[in-house]
Amino acid sequence: MSGAASYLARRAAQKERVRILYRRALKDTLNWAVHRHLFYPDADALRERFDANKNVEDIETIDRMIADGESQYNKWRHPDPYIVPWAPGGSKFTRNPEPPAGIEIVYNYGREDH
Repeated sequence: MSGAASYLARRAAQKERVRILYRRALKDTLNWAVHRHLFYPDADALRERFDANKNVEDIETIDRMIADGESQYNKWRHPDPYIVPWAPGGSKFTRNPEPPAGIEIVYNYGREDH
């Protein structure tokens, strides 16, 4: 029983690694092809590459293919990926941060108290 459990655990880990690799590669494809009409053919080609190997059953072959895919992904990653402007690392992230504690901001816009 222990052999079957370890086999299933390893297969589950492999499936998770493939899922993560596919999602990362798909998101990185969008960095290379800015417009959707350019992105869709690239996304289809990526999906075909993953689907071509979905029936492989040998665990060692799958591990080798995942390692090759991850190394290829790291080799061809976009050097300047798109970051959503308000996300960490984006151009608008903390553009207007909260004032530090102890500083009072008075919004009277030049009107004097009488």
